[in-house]
Amino acid sequence: MTPHERKLWYLFLRKYPVKIYKQRIIGRFIVDFYCASAKLVIELDGSQHYEPHGLAYDAERSQFLTALGLEVLRFSNRDIDRNFRGVCEQIDLTVQNRLQCPLSHLR
Repeated sequence: MTPHERKLWYLFLRKYPVKIYKQRIIGRFIVDFYCASAKLVIELDGSQHYEPHGLAYDAERSQFLTALGLEVLRFSNRDIDRNFRGVCEQIDLTVQNRLQCPLSHLR
């Protein structure tokens, strides 16, 4: 895991009330984080993802994952550095919406 992935994992996802896996294989891709029950993939993107090859690869990967009924949330490393709380809130809101239930009873 990258430092940004470690931060998100150890400070938020690891103890999240819905099981989230790190570094999961889906098809021919390895995703950063995967919540099976919410059908959600969470990706953290470093600078290489914003270069032409990275953009094309990510588009192909997102299309594949979306075709499986998965939602893909993407955050930049900068988001983790500058708005960590906002990233966590967005993940939480997305999981709740995908599960169609509030998680307050699980905490």
